[in-house]
Amino acid sequence: MMKPAHRFLVRSFQQPFHSTHSLTSSTRSLAAKRCLHYTQPRLFTTSHTQRKARTIEQARAHARMGPFNPVSFSVFLLCGIGMYWYFQNEKAKIARKKTRDASKGYGKPRIGGEFELMDQHGQKFSSADMKGKFSLIYFGFSHCPDICPDELDKMGRMIDQIKRKRGDVLLPIVVTCDPARDTPEVLKKYLEEFHPDMIGLTGSWEDIRNVCKAYRVYFSTPPQVKPGQDYLVDHSIYFYLMDPDGDFIEVIGREHTADKGAKVVTDHIGDWDGPLDRS
Repeated sequence: MMKPAHRFLVRSFQQPFHSTHSLTSSTRSLAAKRCLHYTQPRLFTTSHTQRKARTIEQARAHARMGPFNPVSFSVFLLCGIGMYWYFQNEKAKIARKKTRDASKGYGKPRIGGEFELMDQHGQKFSSADMKGKFSLIYFGFSHCPDICPDELDKMGRMIDQIKRKRGDVLLPIVVTCDPARDTPEVLKKYLEEFHPDMIGLTGSWEDIRNVCKAYRVYFSTPPQVKPGQDYLVDHSIYFYLMDPDGDFIEVIGREHTADKGAKVVTDHIGDWDGPLDRS
């Protein structure tokens, strides 16, 4: 016969067995449902380990990429392009200002001056009529075989581009270096072939010589020419750009295309901060 202590030990071990077997049918059914619930796989869930691994991988990718991502890189690139354009534009403005300042003389302009001539309509035209607008002046003559037609054709294309970008702010002037043959009527007919805005100027041999001297243009036309006499006319091949105050800015040579020449003029017009006649 077992001692009481031993019986108590046996009962303590046997109690779970008896309690397990003593479960009711309803209790066993509930336990089976719970067991099934915990043993089935859980869909669309992420374990803590997976979330941690994904976070570590993201951190490593961010570390490899650094502070840049596609958005920040695009913003950085656009800012860089904008700053480059701004500084290049300011640099060009400073260069143009130096050109204008270097072209201005003290007391008397080194290029340009007062004059009074006659246009292709027989009306007087003087240097005072140039005030308020930019002027682009070319020296040539109607009997020029090749250079003048090419340059005047280029001048016509420049006029159109400048008017399209800046408006009616330019006086395109053509001064003849052959006053004996280039009468107002001849200049009118000649310039109509290139552009209707061109202003043709002529005058006496003395007046033309003085204008060429003021603008530092080479002038070789003989003073006394007989009708029908053949002679050579040599002249400089430049466009002289003058500001609305009548001061010389810079020259545009044969190396400039119509596009480049028009850009030079439009840039100077854009830099101008004084009054400007747009009529």
